[in-house]
Amino acid sequence: MTAISEFITADRERIFAQLKELVSFNSVHNEPGLEEECAKAAAWLRSALTEAGVDIEAIPTADGSTALVGKRAGKEGAKTVLLYSHYDVVPVGPREPWESDPLTLTERPSASGEVRWYGRGAADCKGNVAMHLAALRAIDANGGTDLNLTFLIEGSEERGGEGLSALIEERPELFAADAILIADAGNAKAGLPTLTTSLRGGAQIYVQVDTLEAGVHSGQFGGAAPDAVKALMRALDSLSDEHGRTVIDGVDCAGSWPLAEGQTSAYAPEDFRSDAQMLDGTEIMGSQDPAGATEIADMIWARPAITVTGFTSTPVAEAVNAVPATAAANLNLRTPATMDPRSTAEAVAEHLKKHVPWGAHIKVEILEANRGFETDPEKPAATLLGECLAEAYGTETISQGMGGSIPLTVELQEKHPNAEIALFGVEDPKATIHSANESVDPTEIEKIATAEAYFLQRFA
Repeated sequence: MTAISEFITADRERIFAQLKELVSFNSVHNEPGLEEECAKAAAWLRSALTEAGVDIEAIPTADGSTALVGKRAGKEGAKTVLLYSHYDVVPVGPREPWESDPLTLTERPSASGEVRWYGRGAADCKGNVAMHLAALRAIDANGGTDLNLTFLIEGSEERGGEGLSALIEERPELFAADAILIADAGNAKAGLPTLTTSLRGGAQIYVQVDTLEAGVHSGQFGGAAPDAVKALMRALDSLSDEHGRTVIDGVDCAGSWPLAEGQTSAYAPEDFRSDAQMLDGTEIMGSQDPAGATEIADMIWARPAITVTGFTSTPVAEAVNAVPATAAANLNLRTPATMDPRSTAEAVAEHLKKHVPWGAHIKVEILEANRGFETDPEKPAATLLGECLAEAYGTETISQGMGGSIPLTVELQEKHPNAEIALFGVEDPKATIHSANESVDPTEIEKIATAEAYFLQRFA
């Protein structure tokens, strides 16, 4: 062990204490009644960063959130590194599934036996904030760094980050850096150091099908009167082939995720089944490809995917014997970083209009679209961070894509095209972020903080 890794390992109690304080704030942005919780979280962070020698500015943003932007000067002429995370969280949701108070960080064994810390935001993304603070303490106790440091802690990422987007547009100079480390991702599995090199883009699509002026008696008219629910289901079903692979007329849906030398699979089926919490007997979509088992990474990182996230017709509890006149659905389109989400969403709209049966009236609206992001893992900062991760974990670093979208990456890339952007963090698959019993592996915080501390001393 190095002096830095020893320091961080010995610092676990303080890491837990800081994260416990952060988790106690129910900092859901734009949730009525929780404004004070968000303000308390921002004030706590401002105090913690000020104590670490960071000159912090709490900036009100256009969406009502507060962004914390801090500077700590290094040697004159030194490079600048920006460290990002966010302190807002998604709502706790129903309390019943939680095995402990979601706003009290709790240490307990997971179902597989390893110790984890449970609470809303423990991983996404307050665990990454605690990681930044731990890395900063470690370098200060072990020779410091010559780098200029910028800290950016956002307050509305989970609600789309519109406030920060406006701030980047208004004051881009605040975020100028040679390297930008975005801690809002995680390893492919706990203990396997991972750099995220690709983020999916995406779009939200609303589709509505109408077939009758009103519902009509199914005994009198069923079998001949066009059923709006069936029509919409048929149209949606046309977006997949018989094996579950995405089909969009006019769009290349056969992309491949590049494998590293000697790598046979970027995402093992058994790992995916476990991470996705698939039920016994269910099949991975695309797994019945007659040409051979489709690589999972192709489907989730290199090809478009469409998920039906909402469906509306007559509720089961209110069902009557009538042919449905209308049905609607919300679709979530995800696109690889190389694919334009807006034009792909437009292709989805045309596909649905073409495939809806029986002359049903169909309306398709594209509600929003966000571009994906990709970065080159061979550039100097990413290469160094990969080496630091490998040293911290004692095993080689891998690269992966990630399904989530982080608009911040694209916005910073546009304003500062010469800055290298790297994504990593403490959110391993078992963290179940955005769900009940969110958790973080404390060893992940320690190892990621160790790697970040190495980087902050060596990148100078």
